[in-house]
Amino acid sequence: MQYQTLPQLNEKVSKICLGTMTWGQQNSESDAHEQMDLALSEGVNFWDTAEMYPSPPDKNKQGDTERFMGTWFHKTKQRDKVVLASKISPMDFLRDGQTRFNAAHISSAIDGNLERLQTDYIDIYQLHWPERQTNYFSQRGYTEAMAAQPLDNLTPFLETIQALNDEIKKGRIRAYGLSNDTAWGLMRYLWEADKNGLIAPITVQNPYSLLNRLYEVAMAEIAHRDNVGLLAYSPLGFGVLSGKYLDGKRPTGARLTMYDRFARYTNEQALAATAQYAKIAADAGLDMAQMALAFVNSRSFVTSNIIGATSTEQLKSNIDSIHLTLSSDVLAAIEAVHTQQPNPSP
Repeated sequence: MQYQTLPQLNEKVSKICLGTMTWGQQNSESDAHEQMDLALSEGVNFWDTAEMYPSPPDKNKQGDTERFMGTWFHKTKQRDKVVLASKISPMDFLRDGQTRFNAAHISSAIDGNLERLQTDYIDIYQLHWPERQTNYFSQRGYTEAMAAQPLDNLTPFLETIQALNDEIKKGRIRAYGLSNDTAWGLMRYLWEADKNGLIAPITVQNPYSLLNRLYEVAMAEIAHRDNVGLLAYSPLGFGVLSGKYLDGKRPTGARLTMYDRFARYTNEQALAATAQYAKIAADAGLDMAQMALAFVNSRSFVTSNIIGATSTEQLKSNIDSIHLTLSSDVLAAIEAVHTQQPNPSP
């Protein structure tokens, strides 16, 4: 395994992060425990979850993913071996759909996270998506309607930062990060924290894959210059970049077979690009999923690559992508496809 140091925590985290959002929907508690056993045995010490998981969201299953992790921590007594990330999620069935990133709601959410996880601290606590309306979750451009939303009825950035800093002082979280945020949002958090002598966010969890490289446009420079690393999610585009959905295939039990609401990575342009990436992998004698993951692993602004799987076999293969170094010919071929078909899945 390869590791990246988080200087703000003086902690080494694995370049591969264990994603968990299928636990409770596609995976049982025993499946989840097997995945955690395997991940740790392979050196994957960085795990990510959220209060709203599993996904797709279900108010009757909300929190099951964290509960599964909590029973594993209780059973194995290995909480100290894991760098754990979780989130506060502004879902309509949480806090009556009125979630604000203020002290009261952040404190209440962390109460629930800690109870379900059976731990007394979370290493990185993330804001799952912004309070404000902006271009995330498949929205490519920033619109006039988004700009029309006044900020004065939302939680001020400084108030959120102060609440998270207070939780750090209490020892309930060690650091915090953003998720599904933009360059403007990240810079506002960094500016407000610096201006007021407060601890700033250390990570951003945003989508990044061969089908969505928009992070490179504005966010990658911030990652380098302000030391805020990317936790890349959906590096396989909900499994599309494994090639298993090509030619209209819908394997039994696969995510897109079960949930047709996930159309982000299956538009015409995305499927055309995926077919070209599949050819690159085949010509190079590579497993397509491993090639796609190895590309993400190789990016200098990526702190960790969040991979999820519905079987231990998939998980092992995905983790093994860390041992793959893509040749200059493969990277050039990938770049040629990206130039022709850039970011089909925002």
